[in-house]
Amino acid sequence: MTDDLDDLKSALNRATPRPDPAARVAHLRLAQENFAALQGSRGAARQTSATAPRGLWTGVKTMLNTLTSKGGLTVTTALVACGFLVLTPAGQNVLNGPIMGKTDPVADQPVAMSDLSAATAAPQDDAATVAPITLSETGNAANLTAPDGRMSAVSAELARPAEADNETASGRSGELAQSAVGGVASNPRPAPPPATAPMAQTRSIDQGFGTVAPEPKEINDAAAPFAPDTEAYANAADNPLKITAEAPVSTFSIDVDTASYSLIRNYLTGGVLPPRDAVRIEELVNYFPYAYPAPGADDAPFRPTVSVMQTPWNPDTQLVSIGIQGRMPDIDARPALNLVFLIDTSGSMADPAKLPLLKQSFRLMLDQLRAVDQVAIVEYAGSAGQVLAPTPASDRKAILNALNGLGAGGSTNGQGGLQQAYQVADGMAADGEVSRVILATDGDFNVGISDPDALKDYIATQRASGTYLSVLGFGRGNLDDATMQALAQNGNGTAAYIDTLSEAQKVLVDQLTGALFPIADDVKIQVEWNPATVAEYRLIGYETRALNREDFNNDRVDAGEIGAGQTVTAIYEVTPVGSPAQLSDPLRYGAVVAASADSDELGFLRLRYKEPGAADSQLLETPITSGSVAGNDAQFAAAVAGFGQLLNGNGDFGTWGYADAIALATENRGEDAFGYRTEAVQLMRLAQSLSGN
Repeated sequence: MTDDLDDLKSALNRATPRPDPAARVAHLRLAQENFAALQGSRGAARQTSATAPRGLWTGVKTMLNTLTSKGGLTVTTALVACGFLVLTPAGQNVLNGPIMGKTDPVADQPVAMSDLSAATAAPQDDAATVAPITLSETGNAANLTAPDGRMSAVSAELARPAEADNETASGRSGELAQSAVGGVASNPRPAPPPATAPMAQTRSIDQGFGTVAPEPKEINDAAAPFAPDTEAYANAADNPLKITAEAPVSTFSIDVDTASYSLIRNYLTGGVLPPRDAVRIEELVNYFPYAYPAPGADDAPFRPTVSVMQTPWNPDTQLVSIGIQGRMPDIDARPALNLVFLIDTSGSMADPAKLPLLKQSFRLMLDQLRAVDQVAIVEYAGSAGQVLAPTPASDRKAILNALNGLGAGGSTNGQGGLQQAYQVADGMAADGEVSRVILATDGDFNVGISDPDALKDYIATQRASGTYLSVLGFGRGNLDDATMQALAQNGNGTAAYIDTLSEAQKVLVDQLTGALFPIADDVKIQVEWNPATVAEYRLIGYETRALNREDFNNDRVDAGEIGAGQTVTAIYEVTPVGSPAQLSDPLRYGAVVAASADSDELGFLRLRYKEPGAADSQLLETPITSGSVAGNDAQFAAAVAGFGQLLNGNGDFGTWGYADAIALATENRGEDAFGYRTEAVQLMRLAQSLSGN
């Protein structure tokens, strides 16, 4: 057996080409250049939730993929020999023998893998002096070790415990490739930067829309588990206090989005307080259905209701609540739906809370569609493609097969996906039908248009087609809330965030009719406050929906939509004339407005809206009087508004805190068929505990 083994060793040694140090250095340098130029996109590595494959074979394959042709032949030949020898009856360990050991009996020089970083850095004349790395066996893990004791990147990967693997697939693969090509490191995965360090995005986009270099984003310590340094939120500075005598008119667009509430719930149930920019108070308030009086059959498509109450956190001010109730048409009479599911299948969507949850969510929705409705599916990653042609919703098998066949991988060409989805929707459109693109994504567009402002312009040009755009956000880590808001607000649609199957049930089943069937477009609210009765006022929330005074009568200015049966709530805090809560002094030279003792008008409410598809708006008007008593719905909405302000730190609430918000919400839960309001109270309790109050 020994003679046979010696013969085999000699044969393998003779078959192994003599190493050429100069060629090796040249090949390695070329590999580095090719890797930098051709590996994926030229931007920074994009985070993904996919778990990288791990194990011995993965490490070996990574090592082999980085070798030159001669080096690859050498190592593969040696591995075959090692595999044969390990299986010998005597169980001999020959990994440290002459084949992969100290010297090559033919060339009398090392043939093992060398320190690649040293090889690429050394001049060609000194290439042959690079220290070799030997392959040894310790336990069940193979280790590539240099004579100075350093462990190679491949060795570190092979020896790494599987349970410690928490990095993303793209991050892991990038590290391994860099380590294999660029050199040996004792720690191939550098420690993350401190949580307070600003994180800059280095990628820039130039696709005919200008180069966009995002500003560095600062990490929030409390939200570290969700990696918020890669997340962007759509928000603006808090609405300021306005002096009625100087600026009596307030104008804004309605908002029926609910994404902020779901995000905040995700933070709180994860054990951290949300960053203040994630809190949009109007989306917290409008998350809940309210039982406002509905319009009559011959009335406008929605009816406003106004109520006044003492402010819970300030007894010297008042809250004016404006509630809008949309009409719920007969389900059987609703128009046919043309739905295009535009699904992000990029690598970042591999996480169970993203693409798998998305598939489950759309499955729930299919049962609510009728035979006259149609569904098409477009996916996008590095490129976009139609997965399912327009198909009757009754053909559930074909739709589900297309959904189940989707997989995650690649970059995120959101622009290409949107373009193709609008084209498909345009081909499905017919008179009297509703066409809607439903974009499901984590919001991170890194190919094509990715800047929210550029997206606004693009979507605005598509809005004229009559196709509505709704956006569903999935997953955490690189959620781009700002992009999703830009798309929804400018695409005549809504934005929701789905983090559980229960939330999918709420958005896509319980409230499907309101989410998909519009009853009024471009709905704007304008309030003129009476300076004789109101000294100061402040709109709570709606910062991203503010409009100029002149925009109210300009039908070319876009605003929000109301769906069938939907409710909208807006809340003002007002300071009555003569109240000790007034913060501003009267002007020395300004006109003095005397309060009228017999006036009960606090202000005047105007609303503009368009019938779906119409070009001209219609006007509704109603006075705001002090005698309008607030019911349970308005009181509960006030509790939620107070909760949101406590979360974002807006305003001076004195001693009023989470316990007071909890008590007010609990007392006014009213009918809570699905438990949404009960859940809100629990979130308030979590916030109270996490804040230390």
